[in-house]
Amino acid sequence: WYVAWTHFILIWAIYSSFFTPLEFGFFRGLPENLFLLDIAGQLAFLFDIVVHFFLAYRHTHSHHLVYDRRLIALRYLKSRFIVDFLGCLPWDAIYKVCGRKEPIRYMLWIRLSRALRVTEFFEKLEKDIRINYLFIRIVKLIVVEYYCTHAAGCIFYYLATTVPPSKEGYTWIGSLQMGEYRYSNFREIDLWKRYILSLYFSVVTMVTVGYGDIHAVNVREMIFVMIYVSFDMILGAYLLGNMAALIVKGSKTERFRDKMADLIKYMNRNNLDKQISKEIKGHLRLQYDCSYTEATALQDIPVSIRTKVILSSFIIFPTS
Repeated sequence: WYVAWTHFILIWAIYSSFFTPLEFGFFRGLPENLFLLDIAGQLAFLFDIVVHFFLAYRHTHSHHLVYDRRLIALRYLKSRFIVDFLGCLPWDAIYKVCGRKEPIRYMLWIRLSRALRVTEFFEKLEKDIRINYLFIRIVKLIVVEYYCTHAAGCIFYYLATTVPPSKEGYTWIGSLQMGEYRYSNFREIDLWKRYILSLYFSVVTMVTVGYGDIHAVNVREMIFVMIYVSFDMILGAYLLGNMAALIVKGSKTERFRDKMADLIKYMNRNNLDKQISKEIKGHLRLQYDCSYTEATALQDIPVSIRTKVILSSFIIFPTS
């Protein structure tokens, strides 16, 4: 039932991760239908917080599962509880009750911590040998690139809507003219068209094409463009590095997948018992998850010093 729940909450995490920048940039108070959907999502995450107080975890040193509810609760309270709880608050309703004070809406970005669930999901898919590794990695890189441009596009639109109405013509979208059409009354344009326009500005800025049709106009927009382009250099290095790793085929996950595939072929060829096969797979996964153990970290240290460290560790953690 917990596996089913993780898939259910993953759907909400995907929705929340992509909708939060959209809500921040394009909405000043959600429409009623979206407001009800938002409340339903926050209730789901509130229930997920309750689930985490009963979820066993693996001990850092002994790698044994911990079932003590007191230790589970303390660990969760010290880690992600505050962020998860703040993300569940109805910030749109709080924004309206507090007189629509703009700084309150910045708290929406706390919900982006839910994107970690999506990254964890991709990590599981990468280890699943039933799915093509190259396909999963390419999909992941496309999602990362789109998500960054999506968030930046929403911020670009937000910057244009938070200036006084009399100065909206001095924004990137208010001063925009394409052909004979002017966007001075951009608030009256269809939401989908405004989003596409913002996303286009974000993508053009990210790839530094610079056609000249859309550009920063005021100081706030110029500052954000400088920050965004600086971030894009890091993002570009990440994307290129991952693409190079796919070509070279030397990642740790790929080695794990190749080894697992060879083991499965061996077990199928020799008709090993299912229980034995399960134990072998579990051991290989544990090796992968705990590849950077104390022994691995100490392998380049002289034997005499390594022995002292191991004896010292045994004294501190006799149960491990």
